[in-house]
Amino acid sequence: MSLQIGIVGLPNAGKSTLFNALTQAGAATAPYPFTTIDPNLGVAPVPDPRLDQLVALVKPEKVSPATVEFVDIAGLVKGASHGEGLGNQFLGHIRNVDAVLLVLRGFEDPDVPTAGEQVDPLVDLETLEMELILADLGATDRRIEKVQSQAKGRPRDFAEQLAWLERLRTHLNDGRSAVTFPEPAHHADWTTDFPLLSGKPRLYVVNVGEDSLPTGDPIAAPVRAKAQAEGSPCLVLCAACEAELISWPPDEAAEYRRDLGLPEPGLHSLIRESYRLLNLITFFTIAGGKESRAWNLRRGQTAYEAAGKVHTDIQRGFIRAEVVPQPALIAAGGVAGARSQGHVRLEGKEYEVQDGDVINFRFNV
Repeated sequence: MSLQIGIVGLPNAGKSTLFNALTQAGAATAPYPFTTIDPNLGVAPVPDPRLDQLVALVKPEKVSPATVEFVDIAGLVKGASHGEGLGNQFLGHIRNVDAVLLVLRGFEDPDVPTAGEQVDPLVDLETLEMELILADLGATDRRIEKVQSQAKGRPRDFAEQLAWLERLRTHLNDGRSAVTFPEPAHHADWTTDFPLLSGKPRLYVVNVGEDSLPTGDPIAAPVRAKAQAEGSPCLVLCAACEAELISWPPDEAAEYRRDLGLPEPGLHSLIRESYRLLNLITFFTIAGGKESRAWNLRRGQTAYEAAGKVHTDIQRGFIRAEVVPQPALIAAGGVAGARSQGHVRLEGKEYEVQDGDVINFRFNV
């Protein structure tokens, strides 16, 4: 199953505009709440100059970049944890994603109503976060009741878990999100079927007007400070601008971005940060010159697991993985040169794939 990032925000924050710019999926946008009701799913290619270098070297018939899946989720409103707006449906969709991209409005537009009294991304973030915390608090209360029931007759078996849940409840009751809870579960089964919405990895995106680029300050500064304090990434971009520039000729779009003080498309930074948020790395296959392809893999996974990403038959008949780091392959001018210089290694099933590995799988089925 592919890993997914949910795009979350208050109504009219620019979520669907950003989703369309990322995925070119054509989700409906309008200046009123709940344009998005059912979640939209789209796929964005991951920009990677290493793949571009491989393509220039190999000149394949086909090029396939790695991808990230984004889900455009209906706008949250205050009271969602109690079923307001599309609350229960909204929270259910967040439970199903692996990480969240929190879109915060930082632009003024008299034609697009604000969720609050004025444009204030930090206040909007506090609203979003409180609804997630309240949902987690309800889930924690229910989990405590369930574990207390299981503990009847054998309290010692569940004492440690109940104590951990009580500390988590106190943390949430204080208005603090699970992402800042300093004590991870001691056992994996403690959190089975118990996804904490406010504990999912998160990326803050302050969606500003074009005139606030490139930094978004002063309006983005408080959000950036909060993100830094909790160790979460934070980006500033103009979703409307990014969406428009996609249709421009590349040279003109690049010149316009330079005039705005932007070294690259904001979408590229966002996709790369999303990739890191999911703890993904990239390995490459070049398929005898027919296809150069980038694959994503969870950091720490093995060559055997990477083989399964390419094809189940390759995993089933795995013999060895021929591995060469992408920089060494480029510097040597190809596989033959890399082999003659001793850069190609044979690795077994348990080899931990490294970011940038170019792999040829030996297999027999």
